[in-house]
Amino acid sequence: MRFTAHDAHRHIGRLPAHPFYGGPPIQPDVTARASVAELVADLDAEGTERALVLPNYGVPDPDVSFRLNHLALDAAHADDRIRCGLWVSPKASDAERNTAALALAAEDGVAALKTSFLLGGAVDDPDCRVELDRIFTTAAELDLVVHVHTSPGAASDVDRIGELVERHGDATKIHLVHLGGGMSGHMKLIGGRFFDWIEAGKQVYTDTSWAIGFAPVWLCQEIQRRGTGADRVLFATDTPWGDHAGEHARLAAATDDPELTAALFRGNFEALYG
Repeated sequence: MRFTAHDAHRHIGRLPAHPFYGGPPIQPDVTARASVAELVADLDAEGTERALVLPNYGVPDPDVSFRLNHLALDAAHADDRIRCGLWVSPKASDAERNTAALALAAEDGVAALKTSFLLGGAVDDPDCRVELDRIFTTAAELDLVVHVHTSPGAASDVDRIGELVERHGDATKIHLVHLGGGMSGHMKLIGGRFFDWIEAGKQVYTDTSWAIGFAPVWLCQEIQRRGTGADRVLFATDTPWGDHAGEHARLAAATDDPELTAALFRGNFEALYG
């Protein structure tokens, strides 16, 4: 069944070619949009009613994603269906870039700050402590959400990202994208940690982009069994790294509870992002 949806996590901007993993230079973000007009056309074609739009990232040149902050902000200013997040870095070497990005954080249309350790740094790296504290403190002061990438292993593993929830989740809303980012992350989050954090009062949220097929079904079953978490999960595509049709179909098939479906596809976005 088709449900109208709000997309809580998608990107704008094309990345330059890069020799990922030691191969030749490639541009895998083939559905990325380089302009606000192209992004809006996609929203229209999908029937997406609201969206949180973030700068695209993934190449190890910090200036690329920081420059895209202005494009994301332009999108939020151009269409009232769109809110945006700003790219910020945990690395001390990006302190000046963060200062420029955070100067935009109070602008109309800004709803989130996006950070990731895919391009370096770690939660427990002393080199990152000052910038991480600045990111989360700014978000708390401005009532913004911090988006944090999760993926199995290394610096983005839930074991390590969970330290941010423990450290900052009382004061700051934290959106853990990708439901832990793979089999191990799904097991850790759905198997207990996500619900434990909610019950402990942490302001933690997640989305089901990239989720392995079994995970959204299990997540919905656990929400219903435990009677908590229905207001903490959002539909998201992660376009261009995910696709709207596939992500929509996977989550739509996860539950036949109409109230939960409405929350996942619309209500939770409206509560969290306005």
